[in-house]
Amino acid sequence: MATAEELAAEEFARVVATHRQQIFRFLLASTRDMDLAETLTQDCFLKAHRHWSGFRGESSAITWLMRIAINLQKDHWRNRRVQFWRHTRSNAVDSEEASEWLPSGESSPEQQLLAREQVKRVWRAVDGLSERQRTVFLLRYVEEMDIAEIGRATGLSEGTVKAHLSRALGRVRGELGGRK
Repeated sequence: MATAEELAAEEFARVVATHRQQIFRFLLASTRDMDLAETLTQDCFLKAHRHWSGFRGESSAITWLMRIAINLQKDHWRNRRVQFWRHTRSNAVDSEEASEWLPSGESSPEQQLLAREQVKRVWRAVDGLSERQRTVFLLRYVEEMDIAEIGRATGLSEGTVKAHLSRALGRVRGELGGRK
């Protein structure tokens, strides 16, 4: 017979196994630095583990974890803004390498090359977004979260999420030469 602590530990281990890649992928897309993304991912799960008994289940586990990840990312940027940008310029993930992390339904090498080129253009456009627009954009289009989930994860109202998403999408489309 397992104790309550053992059951909670098993449940948390399942949550980590289920959501670790998604949290890491979001943080990598947000920071464009693999070492930093890995560190923040570990910090996210460490913080979640410390507060696991306080998780009330009012939102899904991924929404709760994403909120922690977003807050860790904001704290990092707030505390080390100058160092962060200097570091990412010298150690940033190559956009071609980052494009390989994203799922692609393309089959031929030519189609894969075209998809990678498009991803590079999108990354350049996303780099120009404000922090909040970039976060909302990445949660929607990289993590495929819906508006309500993004709102819960960021603490923003759905209307505010929609506004930031619309502005971000308009800027990205504008950079890609598409309609605004």
